[in-house]
Amino acid sequence: MQTFSILEPISAQLNLVDDRLQEFSNSSDLPSLKELLTHVFDSTGKLARPALTLLTAGFHPNDGEKVVTMATAVEMLHVATLIHDDTVDEADTRRGRVTVSANWGQHTAVLLGDYIFAASATYVCSTGNVRVIRRFSETIMDLSRGQMQETANSGNINLGMEDYMERIYFKTASLFSTSGESGAILSGAPEPVVQMLKTYSEKIGLAFQVIDDVLDIAGTEQEIGKPVGSDLLNGIITLPTIYAMKDANCRRKMEVFLSDTSNTELHSEIVQMVKQSDAGQLSYHYAYQLVEEAKSALQPLEDNDYKKSLLLLADFITSRKN
Repeated sequence: MQTFSILEPISAQLNLVDDRLQEFSNSSDLPSLKELLTHVFDSTGKLARPALTLLTAGFHPNDGEKVVTMATAVEMLHVATLIHDDTVDEADTRRGRVTVSANWGQHTAVLLGDYIFAASATYVCSTGNVRVIRRFSETIMDLSRGQMQETANSGNINLGMEDYMERIYFKTASLFSTSGESGAILSGAPEPVVQMLKTYSEKIGLAFQVIDDVLDIAGTEQEIGKPVGSDLLNGIITLPTIYAMKDANCRRKMEVFLSDTSNTELHSEIVQMVKQSDAGQLSYHYAYQLVEEAKSALQPLEDNDYKKSLLLLADFITSRKN
């Protein structure tokens, strides 16, 4: 990765996406809204999903304009979901920065998320592609469904791998899948190519969430930008905890904690139990499997810089620390 940057083939386009996000954050003549938009778009992170849209468009000649527009919309949708997720989770920080709900209140956070959701849809409509518009709308439904599943199943330790994978598809992988699929569609790529890139994108999206869930337990607060074990505090059962609860003692302690999540001492004890078990190793192994499946989906595609970047991106998913 040192000799070839993942983002090298799309650096100019990614700069255009960033410019459009900044333009949007400065577009309001309402000072309070402008302040909020500036706050959330100054902390958008690595732009992973827009990069995916731009990279998957690299297998068929196109002028790039519609793809850049779509990549911008994808990041706007992602930011809107983070605002709503933080509000539902009552999170104080995101990537080390104060959340909108914590600083400006939950009502403001919900309205801001709605505003950005609606704005992202207008960008997608600008592509003029009905298939992409429809998929984008379905993705908003998927994301909402994933969050509702997470809330409804909070504290339920009887959920297994199938329930977990369904939830993280809706909550995370759906947007990855749409990001990759839409880039391929808007580039004019043939349908078999679109499907290969869609499969790749879904698989790395699933792997991304698995690693996120491992880092929530195994990372440090400085690395992940939020308290360690936040998922457990919110009653969210993740893959590491599913694996760790194969130990009867850990499962009993989980039951006790989830009946009273204010027990910080027990919370710390469980986090340490999960860390000291093989749950992290098993979760990483599963993420590696997903990444290999993603890379396999790319095998029939022509070898070019975009494919090279996608292969590197897949490997990066399992090596990241935040």
